[in-house]
Amino acid sequence: MIATLSIISLLFTFLYVALIMYLVKGWFNVKTTQLSPTGFNTRVTILIAARNEAKSIHLTIGDILAQDYPKHLLEVIIVDDHSTDNTADIIASFGSQGITLLKLNEDRPLNSYKKKAIAEAIKLSSGELMVATDADCRMGSQWLSTIVGHYEAFNPVMISSPVTFFEEKSLFELLQTLEFAYLIGIGAAFIGNGRASNCNGANLAYRKDVFNEVGGFTGIDELASGDDELLLQKVAEHFPGKIAFLKQSEAVVYTHAKPNFKEFMQQRRRWASKSTKYKNKKVVALGFAFWGFNVLLLLNLLLGLFDVYFLKLFLAQILLKIFVELFYIIPITSFFKRSYLVSLILLLTPLHIVYIAVIGVIGGNKQYQWKGRMVK
Repeated sequence: MIATLSIISLLFTFLYVALIMYLVKGWFNVKTTQLSPTGFNTRVTILIAARNEAKSIHLTIGDILAQDYPKHLLEVIIVDDHSTDNTADIIASFGSQGITLLKLNEDRPLNSYKKKAIAEAIKLSSGELMVATDADCRMGSQWLSTIVGHYEAFNPVMISSPVTFFEEKSLFELLQTLEFAYLIGIGAAFIGNGRASNCNGANLAYRKDVFNEVGGFTGIDELASGDDELLLQKVAEHFPGKIAFLKQSEAVVYTHAKPNFKEFMQQRRRWASKSTKYKNKKVVALGFAFWGFNVLLLLNLLLGLFDVYFLKLFLAQILLKIFVELFYIIPITSFFKRSYLVSLILLLTPLHIVYIAVIGVIGGNKQYQWKGRMVK
């Protein structure tokens, strides 16, 4: 039994190290290109689905109105998804400044309200390039021009751009920012390696005709989530090598970490539920290897309470895990100008091991709370 578990542990450890090195390679494959476009030609539609965002949506709208992109080439469509607060009234108050309010008036139960909202906005849109963000996000004034500049220079069909947390109020939120950097880096690295795994709908751009050509959200609309990653998977299947990650600081979108553990786990359960619909089975296999390594770490720690051999094996694995992850996360946190977060890796590592093992199991639970509704 000891020999069998040792072989399995070594196999998953090798796979894990190989995966991290693959991610490091992919991250550096994505080049930072500073462009200075002299003029723009692309009609752009910014898409936002909003539900009960009265506290912050005026800030997001303010940032959008402050963009340095030509106003005659820009439209903004915000869909109110059955808000029970005054979100719709706030959106409507910006009507004279070019903000279009579209109310989602579905009188039948839906599971994927957000996908429905985005799809309806796209139907109404006149833009060539759809740029999606969320109603609780902030961005700098060069955000949109940076995205469109890259689009016009390199002609990708989809652009995944960076997202990070900011204005953290606790150690728990800082740990989330570091862990979230891992996820953003994974999406960027896969794109850098010519693949597609994950992205974030808070900062995602794609051509309208491409959205229609792949059938929009058809086939993935039975899940509440997945307006970003599952769409990415569909586009990657039809347009291999035509997806870009925009590694420029001006393109970063900022949002907030979850304030408590309950909301954090609800969010991550929702994210994990999407993986069952991934079309690229290689990505699923790599995810399983990632999860299996962390499960084996916990198993070896447990067995180490009874046998010093497994304790030594656990210590060797976790030291190797920290070492290789430093190679991965240091350049990513440097890109976000948050290098000091690396100092939290010793605290994050044991928590991350447990979290990955648990979320891999409960992520299969199809029902969860999102925006005050029970969905799946």
